[in-house]
Amino acid sequence: MYIGADYYPEHWPRERWETDARMMQEAGFNIVRLAEFAWINMEPQEGTFEFGWLDEALETLDRHGIRAVLCTPTAVMPAWIARKYPETLAMQQDGTRIVWGVRKNNCFTSGAYRLLSERITRAMAEHFRDAPNVIGWQTDNEFGGPVCYCDTCRSAFQDWLRAKYGSLDELNRAWGTHFWGHLYRTWGEIIIPVDPSTHNPSACLDWQRFGSWLNVRFQRDQVRILREVCPQHFVTHNFMGLFHELDYYDLAEDLDHVSWDNYPVWGPPSVPYLASEAADVMRGLKKKNFWIMEQTSGPGGWGAYGRNPRPGEIRKVAFQQVAHGADAVVWFRWRACTAGREQYWHGILGHDGKGLRRYKECAQTATDLHGLSAALEGTTVKPSVAIIYDYDSIWAVRIQPGYAGNTYHAAMDRLYQALFRAGVNVDFIRSTDDLSPYRVVLAPDLYVLPDRVAESLRQYVQNGGVLLADSRFGVKDETNLCHARTLPGLLSDALGIAIEEYESLGQGDETQSITYKVLGLGALSGSYTAAQTAEWVQPQTAETLARYGEWHMQPYAALTRNRYGQGWGYFLGTVIQEPGFYDALIAELLERAGIAAVVKPPAGVEASIREGNGRRLLFLINHTEQPQTVTVPAGQMELLTQTETGHTLTLDRYGVAVVQLA
Repeated sequence: MYIGADYYPEHWPRERWETDARMMQEAGFNIVRLAEFAWINMEPQEGTFEFGWLDEALETLDRHGIRAVLCTPTAVMPAWIARKYPETLAMQQDGTRIVWGVRKNNCFTSGAYRLLSERITRAMAEHFRDAPNVIGWQTDNEFGGPVCYCDTCRSAFQDWLRAKYGSLDELNRAWGTHFWGHLYRTWGEIIIPVDPSTHNPSACLDWQRFGSWLNVRFQRDQVRILREVCPQHFVTHNFMGLFHELDYYDLAEDLDHVSWDNYPVWGPPSVPYLASEAADVMRGLKKKNFWIMEQTSGPGGWGAYGRNPRPGEIRKVAFQQVAHGADAVVWFRWRACTAGREQYWHGILGHDGKGLRRYKECAQTATDLHGLSAALEGTTVKPSVAIIYDYDSIWAVRIQPGYAGNTYHAAMDRLYQALFRAGVNVDFIRSTDDLSPYRVVLAPDLYVLPDRVAESLRQYVQNGGVLLADSRFGVKDETNLCHARTLPGLLSDALGIAIEEYESLGQGDETQSITYKVLGLGALSGSYTAAQTAEWVQPQTAETLARYGEWHMQPYAALTRNRYGQGWGYFLGTVIQEPGFYDALIAELLERAGIAAVVKPPAGVEASIREGNGRRLLFLINHTEQPQTVTVPAGQMELLTQTETGHTLTLDRYGVAVVQLA
């Protein structure tokens, strides 16, 4: 296990560096991340490099047994670049350049910026390749923009489209430009679709894909240099969890492993479903464990600060990530900075630099995780349930949500949170991934459904899988045109239904919205409320598991189940307001697939299993501020206390336990 902090020696006097390194060592830290915003310190003027200060910082850290991840510093350009090469600054929609002075200012099609980025990357790689405690690199920082609307970006977009479609005839077909007479006769006529609420939906989707590709290309230029000069070092990037402006699968492709930045401590204490969900998405990008490169260690905020992590909360946040596959925990930041926009983004140490409560809790966490290191080695999360996580659908739903209030992540969250409450781990996968390792596959809001993916899902059900689809499933093809088929198209036989009509029920105050009564049958017995959307599902070979109460909806089903080949296809045609419905639905799917959780955690307690090398480790995390008792397998070893379990185990507020099952 690597445990440490994001460190900024350039912010502090040199005489403080030794104190910081000593305190890190005493806390059990063995890693720092450095230099992601230090371009001006390393290249104070064009072509003149000064690395001596960073050499000294690395040597100080090395004396205390602390290794380092260095960053390419291209997220913040020096002022001399903006002054000498103004075209490197991204252009806004109004035709003005971004004013230099924040971060993420650059245009990704600027040839000057790309060359300057490659030059600082190469200079750093060549200088630090033999530094004894440098073990890896982080590219840039939190890729994700800005979006630039300059003429160079427009020309690059046109070139990208020419390479993708080959001919204007094919582009016009794919975009459906016959509508409104928007046919293109030359590539130069293609504009940047600045308003996704009004412009051609297919053009908007390709513009989103192009922006993602620009970030991937920019990173790839750096990775190529790092691989050439420092083949012994790993290369990673700090992703942002559920951030969805980029296709993270593509961005992860060139990296050794994914890292991500986790800040779940905002607002009143609550169950951090999204932090768990994001961790699983991050693990799914490369189907391997990940690092936490930034994690909450104090109140966050730029202008105003948020709440302070409560006693025990820093530790349980770290354990939640390890439970989902983190092999490193790096806290942001070592010490709260006394200058700049992030003065109120607090660190392990406050402005005074003293090792107080948060420092002591991080040190305890480091001790605990180092103690688990041998047991964790070679383990990961191996679920039998997968959720298809599809960036094309995320973007297409945002461009045309279909029904009021529809968002991809809301549809996903309803199912994920029910699985969380059931104590069942989840993988997130691409729509094109092999489905055979999973007994249950969920496809929330899979709006964009190419035929090859539809055929894969059909075969999955036929071969014995359990599939759940829901509203707006399979509406669009890969170019964001509606399929000219009765829904659910190529999955009609597997799901055993036909959808000829559908409606939005609205979202807002009671005078603008409609709800329908839903009656659950059998295992889903109960009365529920349908809102936002209703697909008028006609069962063909499927059986009805939930039906509508309104007179005009009684011929249609809200939830269906269909036997197809060796498997089962489920379809949910509405949004149910009661979370208990989703708990019952997930229980039905798990039972149908023969999946049983090791423990059924009480409300507010999370269960996750890491396994490998002949070991199975059950993590239990109490996200509440009251003690919780969990029924667990008896006679097993709880590794943090080195005690044998009885039939129950009690977790203190924000308490954690790690039970070795095998």
